[in-house]
Amino acid sequence: MIYTLPAVFGMAFLAATILPFSSEVAVAAAMADEKIGRLALWTAATSGNTLGAAVNYWLGRGANHYRERTWFPASTTQIDKAELWFNRYGVWSLLMAWLPIGGDALTVIAGLLRVRFDIFLILVAIGKGARYAAVIAGVDALLF
Repeated sequence: MIYTLPAVFGMAFLAATILPFSSEVAVAAAMADEKIGRLALWTAATSGNTLGAAVNYWLGRGANHYRERTWFPASTTQIDKAELWFNRYGVWSLLMAWLPIGGDALTVIAGLLRVRFDIFLILVAIGKGARYAAVIAGVDALLF
């Protein structure tokens, strides 16, 4: 138990970055330890995943300086399209940052577009917290 919550935090953190990783399995596995409270598990997963998304935000914000360079991985056209899409759906789209496909990109785009960090953090934490609550409730319903 001593290492389980930090491990879940770390796995959730990594899952929120551009690295392909699934933290749901780690959360489900940690639930097998009866000594770990569900709230503590939810807190570790949500805070780790939200912090990972914040790293993406700051990477996007820092990358803004290099967006005109030829070696930059996204073209100006691609960035303009992403900006149009983001502006169409607004900051509320950050509630979907938990999605396995596109969620990480949303957090980087928010940094590129310099969304206010406090708004970013609140919306991303709500979305990710809801996801982990659903994962924990689902595993509880299926296995316990």
